[in-house]
Amino acid sequence: MEAIVPIEVIERKIYLICGHKVMIDNDLAELYCASIKVLNQAVKRNLSRFPEDFMFQLSKGRKMNL
Repeated sequence: MEAIVPIEVIERKIYLICGHKVMIDNDLAELYCASIKVLNQAVKRNLSRFPEDFMFQLSKGRKMNL
């Protein structure tokens, strides 16, 4: 079975931030053809399906340093 999105595209959207491999919500929303708001709502409705450390927000100070 061939992937809809090439693995190379996904790999380029994975960043190492603060020692963690992460994907930015904007990139995930783009991959799923959804808005960030809809993506975040879906995650919040299904929190039990995700590990505790699945999602986090950077502080304004941290964002500025990136």
